Parts: sequence; C-alpha cells; structure tokens
Amino acid sequence: MLRCVLCFIISRTGKIDKAKSMIRIHSTQSLGLALRAARKQLSLTQSQLALAAGVGLRFIVDLEAGKPTLRLEQVLRVINALGGEVVLAGLPEQSAVIKIDNNGA
Repeated sequence: MLRCVLCFIISRTGKIDKAKSMIRIHSTQSLGLALRAARKQLSLTQSQLALAAGVGLRFIVDLEAGKPTLRLEQVLRVINALGGEVVLAGLPEQSAVIKIDNNGA
C-alpha cells in the first residue's frame, strides 16, 4: 500500500523534528486542510503565500479547498514555500524496482 506523508519542516530554531511534524495525506481535501493550517501557523495570507510560491491567488484558494485537478508542479511550489516536503512511504526499495524497457515490458 502506497502512503504519502507530507512533512512540514517549520522551525524558527533551525532544528528539524520530522517525527513531530509529519501529516498523513489521504485525499486532496486533507492536503488542502494541512496546507491551510501551515499557512495560518506561519501567519501568511493566501495572497502572501501565492506570491511566495509563484502561483495565483485562485490556485491557493482551490488547493486549500481540496480541488483534485491541480498541477502537481504548482502544489510542490506551495509546499516548498511553506517549508515542507513530500515523502512517499511504502514504495519498494530502489534495488527491488523492476526497470521497464522501451517496449513497456
């Protein structure tokens, strides 16, 4: 089973405690809620976050509302602007991944 864990690394001291700050994301709605909470924790407005991430205000509104059809590249920019990162858990080890050849086999 593939799990996505969103790690917010928001620390004024520069010390990172990932164990305390990991949030499991199971839907676009839970992602939106997590990002809204992080934005508010940083005392940012939606407009300020949009400017920091290089996206439009409407994008932030849609993202926080859980819209399922947003561009991943822009979502990652917002997460980065908030000081977060995306970590995928539950994937096979790199050595266990089967390479797909050009024929798709």
